[in-house]
Amino acid sequence: MSAKPTTNRKGLMAGGNWIIDQVKLIDVYPQREQLANIRRQSEGTGGAAYNVLLDLAVLGAPFPLMAAGLVGKDPLGDRILADCRQRRIDTKHLKATPAAPTSYTDVMTEADNGRRTFFHMRGANALWKGEDLDFEKTKARIFHLGYLLLLDELDKPEKTHGTRAAALLADAQAAGLRTSVDVVSEDSDRFTQIVAPALKYVDYCILNEIEASKTTGFKIRQADGTLDTVSLRHAAGALLQMGVKELVIVHFAEGAFARTRKGDDHWQSALNLPAKYIAGTAGAGDAFCAGALLGLHEGWDLKRCLMAGVCAASASLAHPTCTAGMKPLAACLELAKKYKPRPSLEPAD
Repeated sequence: MSAKPTTNRKGLMAGGNWIIDQVKLIDVYPQREQLANIRRQSEGTGGAAYNVLLDLAVLGAPFPLMAAGLVGKDPLGDRILADCRQRRIDTKHLKATPAAPTSYTDVMTEADNGRRTFFHMRGANALWKGEDLDFEKTKARIFHLGYLLLLDELDKPEKTHGTRAAALLADAQAAGLRTSVDVVSEDSDRFTQIVAPALKYVDYCILNEIEASKTTGFKIRQADGTLDTVSLRHAAGALLQMGVKELVIVHFAEGAFARTRKGDDHWQSALNLPAKYIAGTAGAGDAFCAGALLGLHEGWDLKRCLMAGVCAASASLAHPTCTAGMKPLAACLELAKKYKPRPSLEPAD
């Protein structure tokens, strides 16, 4: 697949979650009423829109970046707006509201394995409806929305399209934009009610294996933790059957898998990173998404898009926050030369 641009549109607008992450590196995740020690603490970015745009800015995306959403009228909101402006991200549609505080998340990251647990304050993100977006006036080529399941107003039912998020994506498509979505890894049964309706108005669906599994019902991870590549392919096919127009990409710790509307399959293994390299996994999914979207915007072949995603995710893993580990694209790609991809994931026929 090669997504050669077919319009004069240029740029990526990301709308959705804007979060400040308070990342705590802990020695162990405690049982209830037990104690864990915080070894180190740092502050970083969070949320699909914020992470993807910052990652694209650092990667050196050669196209305009535009922000959409809500922050609070408070110091955290001011910090987000200033951060975007410093990185030349257009904040015209990133508004500040006095009605709710800026969203934040306490991220508990286990020191020995990088696993993280989130305690989230929804804040201003819960109020965003996207009503101020006029897609006919924006010059963006791609509209990336995330996270579904974590945007209260957009997750609400809507009579014509199923949800308000689906209606927003439909408006973007009708104006000539390509649409992309990401989903939060939530432990619930809401995926079929909220994610499924939106897929009818999505060009690029980029999920991790947990989200793909919950949306489609296919068990991609087996009880022993191994990846079921047959179920993975079935899940990707099911997502296309649910309405995704062009492409499904499922990413996971071992790499990524993509299936096009034409039925072409593409596999990409993760890099063979040493355990000591990985400081935290928060933000790796958004980093992968940023790398893949950069390539999709530029019309790269899918193999190159997946490699950019894997290398961007690898850069992110070097830091416990979501975006501080990101590097320019050339430096990310150098990681593949240093650490080499793992053996191929593609099953033998």
